[in-house]
Amino acid sequence: MEGGTYGVGRVVAAPYDEVLPKVKDALKDEGFGVLTEIDVQATLRAKLGVERGKYTILGACSPRHAHRALEVEPELGLLLPCNVVVYETERGTRVSAIDAAAMLGAVGNPALDETAADVAAHLERVIVSL
Repeated sequence: MEGGTYGVGRVVAAPYDEVLPKVKDALKDEGFGVLTEIDVQATLRAKLGVERGKYTILGACSPRHAHRALEVEPELGLLLPCNVVVYETERGTRVSAIDAAAMLGAVGNPALDETAADVAAHLERVIVSL
């Protein structure tokens, strides 16, 4: 698994159309629902006439974690849901998830640390399971 400054991810050696439903299933297995699904390829084609490879942004939310975090920090809705991206690359299908600990760390509220670490662990398990 590869990490960055704000996310974790990996390339899966399988076609995009095979990987995307597996990502949704893995999110569900970890207690996340997909609130939004943005087809970036279709949107850029329709709005700008730009062609690009398949790219989807999934807005994933764990109701239990969201409730706990919003009780502590009501403005946190500005950072929700947790985004997961799935897109085509030359090496396979890249799947990346936001690093919830890094994202919520920006808020500067230590009361969110435990929830952030828990969400990050769940999202990391999604990536590893693929």
